[in-house]
Amino acid sequence: MGRHRPNLLTWQWRGYAATHRNPINLIVHLIAVPLFVLASLVLLSALFQLSVLPLILGVIGLLAALALQAHGHRLESKPQEPFSDTTDAVQRLLLEQFFTFPRFVLNGGWWRAWKTRQRR
Repeated sequence: MGRHRPNLLTWQWRGYAATHRNPINLIVHLIAVPLFVLASLVLLSALFQLSVLPLILGVIGLLAALALQAHGHRLESKPQEPFSDTTDAVQRLLLEQFFTFPRFVLNGGWWRAWKTRQRR
C-alpha cells in the first residue's frame, strides 16, 4: 500500500513551484493540462451518452496530455517524488490537473517561474 498523505493538496502545492521551472515544461503544461481537462469532459460525456467515438477521443486526449507532461517533468532539474502506487498516481494526477496547476497559473506562480526560468 502506498504512502498516505493526510492533506495531499497542501503537500502537492508546497513543492510544486520547485518542480515546475524548466521553460519547456512550463509551456507543455499550458497545453497539456487544458487538454487533460477537455479530454476528461469528453470522456465523461461519452460515458453518459454511451458513445464510442468521444470515448476513444477522450482516452487518446488523456493519454496524450499525460505523455506530454511526463516528458516535461523529465526536463526538470528537480524531479517530482515518484508515485508510491496506482492510487497515489491517480490522486496526484487528478489534483494537479484540476486544482494545483490552475492555482499555479492563477496566483502568478507560472509567470514567476517563467521570468526566473531555469534553462537546461
